[in-house]
Amino acid sequence: MSVNRNPVVVIDFGAQYAELIARRVREAHIFSVLLPYTTSCDEIFALNPQAIVLTGGPADVSEKDAPRIPKGLLDAGVPVFGICYGFQEIANTLNGQTRKARVGEYGLVEMQVNNVGQKNKLFENMPDTEEVWMSHKIEVSNLPEGFKNYASTLDTKIAAFGNEDKKIYGVQWHPEVVHTEYGQQMLENFLKKIANIKENWTADFIIENQVNKIRSQIGDKKAICGLSGGVDSAVAAALVNKAIGKNLKCVFINHGLLREREEKSVEIDFCKSTGANLLVANDSKLFLEKLKGVKDPEQKRKIIGEQFIRSFEKAVSSLDDDFGFLVQGTLYPDIVESGGGAKKEAGASTANIKSHHNVGGLPDDMKFELVEPLKNLFKDEVREIGKALGLPDFIVKRQPFPGPGLAVRIVGEVNGRNLSILRAADEIAREVLEPYYEKIWQCPIVLLADVKTVGVKGDERHFGHPIVLRPVASEDAMTADWFELPKDVLTKVSNRITNEVKEITRVVVDVTQKPPGTIEWE
Repeated sequence: MSVNRNPVVVIDFGAQYAELIARRVREAHIFSVLLPYTTSCDEIFALNPQAIVLTGGPADVSEKDAPRIPKGLLDAGVPVFGICYGFQEIANTLNGQTRKARVGEYGLVEMQVNNVGQKNKLFENMPDTEEVWMSHKIEVSNLPEGFKNYASTLDTKIAAFGNEDKKIYGVQWHPEVVHTEYGQQMLENFLKKIANIKENWTADFIIENQVNKIRSQIGDKKAICGLSGGVDSAVAAALVNKAIGKNLKCVFINHGLLREREEKSVEIDFCKSTGANLLVANDSKLFLEKLKGVKDPEQKRKIIGEQFIRSFEKAVSSLDDDFGFLVQGTLYPDIVESGGGAKKEAGASTANIKSHHNVGGLPDDMKFELVEPLKNLFKDEVREIGKALGLPDFIVKRQPFPGPGLAVRIVGEVNGRNLSILRAADEIAREVLEPYYEKIWQCPIVLLADVKTVGVKGDERHFGHPIVLRPVASEDAMTADWFELPKDVLTKVSNRITNEVKEITRVVVDVTQKPPGTIEWE
C-alpha cells in the first residue's frame, strides 16, 4: 500500500453496498481497503489489517458453490465484523447453523437488543430498540460455540451475535445504509471500542503522505498533468504541485464543450489558488469541426477522445521540457471496478488512461510513468483534500462532469447553436438548484436537439426543443435514485428556462433509477 497505516480490510461477497461499507470506515477517520472474497489469507494478512469486515451478498450460504470466508481468517486473532451474508457465513464457518427464514425481512424492521447485548461494547450509546434495514431470506438458527445472541426481531430470533474472547461479531441488518439510524455508531463501536483502532485517516495525514510519496517517485524530474476542469484532475494537480512545484506543468485543452464560464475558472481560479504553471490550448473550433453532423453518442466520444489525444500531444510537443511522469486523477472506485484494489499497484506502470477521462489512450510512442495521488481515495475524500489544499469551492464542489462534456448531453448534433441553448438552460438550472447540491449527487441537463415540440410563446404556436432535468441522489454513482425536488423549485426552473431560452418549449424530469438507467443520457 502507498499509505503508512494498517487498514481495515473489507471483504466483498458481492454486496451492493460493499464500497459504501469501506467509505463508512473512512468516515470514522480509519483507513480501509476493499478486497474480493477470493483473496487469500496470505494476501490479506500481508496488509497487517487492524480489523476485518465481511460484507453482505446475494448468495445463499447453504449452496455448495456459495462464496466462503478465506480459510484461516477467523482463526488469526484479528477482530472480525460480519454484515448480513457475512454474519451468516461466520455462523456457517464456525459450525453454527443457518436455514431458510420462515419470513424474509426486507426494509425497515424493529430490532430489540437482548439483555446480554446491552452489556456489550457493540451496542454502546445506542437505544435498546431501533429500526434497522434488513434484506435477507436466510437466518442463523443456531449459534456457533462460544457465541452469544445479542439482538432479535419479531421474525428473527438471532439478529446479532458475538464472541467477546475471539472479538468476532456480526449483525443480520445493514448498519452501513442511512436507513439504519445508529448504523455508523455501531460500526465505530466495533472499530474503536472493540478493535481499539485510533483515528488517523485525516486530510492532513493524506496530504503529507502523498506529498512525500510524490517526491520520492518523481525526484527532481518533471511531470505533466492534463486538467479537465473537474475535481479529480484539479486536486491531483494541486497535490503534485505542492510536492514538486515548478517541475509540474499543467495542460488544459479547451475543447469548447464545457459549461458557461468553466474555461475561465480553470485558467484563473485554479492557477490563483495553487500557483501552478498552466498551458492553455484552445482547440474548440477544431473539435466542433470534427463533430459536425455526428449524432451517434459512441462516435462522439471516440472523436472527442481521439482529438483530445492529438491536441494534448501537440501541446506537450510545444514544450521544451522532457516530461517523464503523467499525473492522473484516478480514484479508488476506479481501481476497484477495474479489478485492482489494494492488490494492484499502478504507480510504476506505463500510462493506460481510462477512456472516460479527457486524456484517453495515449499513443504507444508517448510513454509516461503514472502518478496517481488519489488512487486510495473516494470522491468525498478528494473534495476534502481539495478544500484543505485551498482550491476554490467552484472547483471542489463541482458535480461530476463527463470528459466529453456537453457533447454527450446533446441528443443530436453538437454545434454552436445547440451548445449555446444547452449552456443557457444549464446555467439557469444550476443557479436555481444550487441550494440542493448538498443532497443532489449530480444533475445533468440534457438537450433533445433532435426533438421538436410545440409550445405557445407570445400568443403564437412555437416549435422548440425539450430540456431534460436529471437530478439524482447517490453515494458513489454505482447506483442512483432520482431526487425529488419540491414542486415550486421545479416550477421556477421550468418557467425561467422556457421564458429566458427562446428555443426551449418544454422542461421534463427524468425519474429513472440506476439501474436500469445510467446517470448520463449518452
